[in-house]
Order: sequence, then C-alpha cells, then structure tokens
Amino acid sequence: MAGSRSSRRYDDEEDEEVDDEPDEDDDEETPRRRTSKSVSRRARRTVHRPPVQRWRRSEEEEDEEDEEEPTGPLPWRKKPIYWRARDSLFFEPLVALAIIVVLIVSLWAYTQNWPPVYVVESNSMQHGPDDHLGLINAGDMVLAQKIPFSQITTYVDGLQTGYSTYGEPGDVVLYWPNGQGSTPVIHRAMVYLQWDPPNFYNASIPSGLPCGTAAGAEFAYFPTQGATATCATTHLDGYLDLYHVGWNSQTVQIDLTPGDAPSTLGDQSGLLTMGDNNSRPDQSAPNPISSLVEPNWVIGVARGMIPWFGAVKLLLDGDASHVPTQSWELMGLTIVGAILAAFGIHYALRTEGIETPLRRKEEDEARAEAEEDQAEEPPKRRWFPWPRRKATEEDDGEGEGVRQRTRPPPSHASSRRGRPAPHVRRSEKPKRKHPSEDDEDDEL
Repeated sequence: MAGSRSSRRYDDEEDEEVDDEPDEDDDEETPRRRTSKSVSRRARRTVHRPPVQRWRRSEEEEDEEDEEEPTGPLPWRKKPIYWRARDSLFFEPLVALAIIVVLIVSLWAYTQNWPPVYVVESNSMQHGPDDHLGLINAGDMVLAQKIPFSQITTYVDGLQTGYSTYGEPGDVVLYWPNGQGSTPVIHRAMVYLQWDPPNFYNASIPSGLPCGTAAGAEFAYFPTQGATATCATTHLDGYLDLYHVGWNSQTVQIDLTPGDAPSTLGDQSGLLTMGDNNSRPDQSAPNPISSLVEPNWVIGVARGMIPWFGAVKLLLDGDASHVPTQSWELMGLTIVGAILAAFGIHYALRTEGIETPLRRKEEDEARAEAEEDQAEEPPKRRWFPWPRRKATEEDDGEGEGVRQRTRPPPSHASSRRGRPAPHVRRSEKPKRKHPSEDDEDDEL
C-alpha cells in the first residue's frame, strides 16, 4: 500500500505540473485524458532538451568579410594624414631662427652695408634729456644705408628744400672719425666745405637762402671778428655763423681763419657735422672729434631705426648711463605686447579655419571610416548577463550592400513545422497532505 500511495502521489504531482499551463493546441483540440506515464516522459524530454545553438555565419560570408577588412592602421585609431611641421618640438625654434635670418638678410639688402645696424651710444642727437619717439636717442639702433656721397642732403640744403630727418633739416650720417676708429659717429651733416688753397674754403650754401642782415637770416659770414655780416660763400677765411640750429634754436659759429683751419678742419674738403644736442661742430676747437668728413669715411646715411633695444647692448657693456629712463619703460611694454601678440597669433593659427580643404576632407573621411568599422565590429562578450538592446533594422545596416544580421527563430516558435514544444513552468509546491487524508484516499 505504501508503494502504491507513493507512486500515485508522484503521478498526481506530475499531472499537476504539466497541466498547469495548457498548450496552444489543447485549446483548439478536444481535451483528452493523458496517462501519467506519457506525460512524465514528455515533460522529462522537454526539460532536458539541448540549448539553442548560436547562429553562425557561413564560411563564404566570413571569407568575404575578411577580404573587406582594411590592411592599414586599426579603425579606432586616428588615421595619419601627413606629417605637419608645427607638430614638431623644433618648430618654434626653427621658425624664430628663420625670422631672424630673414630680418638680417632684408636689412642687408636694404642698407647695402654690413653690419646694417649701429647702436647709438651717446645722447648727442637727443632733443633734450627725455626720450622722444621718432628721434635718435641713446640706446636706439640706426640703419645705415649706403648711398652716393653726392646725394647726401646737408642742413643748409634742407632749409631751402624743406627736407628733414629725425626732427631737423638734412641727413644724419654715420662716419669713421678721421677715417679710422672702432666706433662710428652718428651726427648731422651741416654744410659741405671745399678746400681752396692756400687758406680758403668755399661753402656749398644755396643762393636763395636768407642771409646777412636780412630778416629771418639763416647764415652770415664775417671776414673778421666784429665786422659787418655779409652773404659771401666763396674765399672764406673768417667766421661762418649758422642761426636757429637744433631743437633749442642756437647759433653755431664755424672758425675758418687760416691759423686755426689746418688744425681743426684740415687742409681738405668734406662735410661739417654736428650733433643735434651739441653746441659746437665736431671739427671745432679745443677738442675736435674729427676733421672734415671725406667721402670715403662715410659709412652710410641713417634711414630708419629700431628704438630702445640697443640699450641691452649698452647695459651689457656697462655704458648705459646715457639711456633715458623712458626708453627702458617703453622697451618693457613693447616686449610684453610682442609676447601677447605671439600667443594670440599662435592660438589663432590653431583654429580649424586655417586648415586646408584637402586636410579637412581627409580627416572627415578617416573619421567616417573609423565609425563605420566600429559599427561593423562584432559585439563583445559580456561578463554579466545584463539585458541587451534588441537591434533594429536601422542599427543592423545603413544603406545598400550592408548585410542585416538577425538570429534564426527559436525552435519553439509558432512558425516551426509540426507540434510546438510545450512551455513548462514549475508550479507551486503542493501542500503536504495529512496522513489521515492519505488513508481516506487509499480506502477510496
């Protein structure tokens, strides 16, 4: 009896487990009685059926896809376009060196002199103790352009024509004192004196310039000290005066007497020179800088300047006492402004707008190719069974020629031929019957 009860109970439990979820075909067909043995076999066969195999592509499809794979760099890496010079660590130093070389060559081509630039070491050309932009001050760098001697404009010629440079009429010349020395002199050419032996000079002064005792006279000649002023310009052996000279409008007297001429002016023809901030010419006693400047002593004419930065050289040489205070301040502001401008240009050139159309097109193509390769890459295996998003037709393929990857339908789908496999779901565990109830069942 005990064996029959246990077998019967087992059959009843299996009947309840199988019949909890009826099949779709059972609803359509007439229900019929099933034996416990057939149901248990079918339930056991359904529970232990093999898992569904993952769909795999055919060998032909894999071979075709392998042929389409790129042989170059990996798709998720940036495709190298071409080497750019600005990406190198040596780009900035090389650019700075190239700029310096270009500047030096350009200055040499403009001045036709080497070196093309000279530093002003004294304040003899300043218009006062302060720095004035556009004038020649101590610490400035002056460009010495080489021109024919006959094309040099003197102070007296500039008074008539209105030609002026650096705040005063005439040209500023750079010359070697007495044709020698290591440091050139940068002063203004006042007048050209031609030696007329044995003891005379002829002054190259325009004839229409006011002179003598006329109103607004610019020069006058005195044969002797205290004599009446005249407008003579030839056979001069007295005193030649120039009026309203320089920024402080002073009178400059040139001694042409025979006793003093050979010692200061020299028995030669040449330019009489003087600094704008000086009160007497370079060729005057008692300490003349040089005799009259001959043509072969001239280095060039001042044509342009670089302000303030020559003060660095004077500072290193220990001779920066004549540099105005404003020059240091203006040089510091210029350096700060140049640095800010350099940073601005650097970041402006890094924008996308300066890229060439060819480079931009190649970068876009490389980026699109990398995204397409990533989209076609097979999904990676997950370590955790998180739910995956179901792929749609739009995700599987975009455009023609893209093969849509879909899984085959499961074996229990309704589209499969024959009788579908039943869905077995474990029911709740039945309550254990009381022993008295089992006895009643046996009696029945």
